[in-house]
Amino acid sequence: MVDRINSQANIDSMLATLRQYQVDAAGKNTPQVLTTPTPEIGKPSFSDAIKTAVVQTNEVQQFASSLREAYDRGEDVPLTDVVLAMQKSSLAFEATLQIRNKVLKAYEDILNMPV
Repeated sequence: MVDRINSQANIDSMLATLRQYQVDAAGKNTPQVLTTPTPEIGKPSFSDAIKTAVVQTNEVQQFASSLREAYDRGEDVPLTDVVLAMQKSSLAFEATLQIRNKVLKAYEDILNMPV
């Protein structure tokens, strides 16, 4: 389902539909060109913020995995560090998952809005 929602053809189709609705609402015969707003300098865009969050979550999970493997091999790694890293990893994943669910829910709500 996520692949279908995120496909470029689906996004282009949705943008064309929105542009047509904008033209119809304005009552004009000539379509208006929508421009993508440029983000302010120094402020990350939404997609950049999401990418950063996913990358950080991945790094936390990889670190926890490497600590666990080192502990399993018998290296001098305290068990408390391993457990703490695994809990941080789990918490980061759950937070990322909840954000994804909220974004998908918002997208579906917008998609199902009556026009």
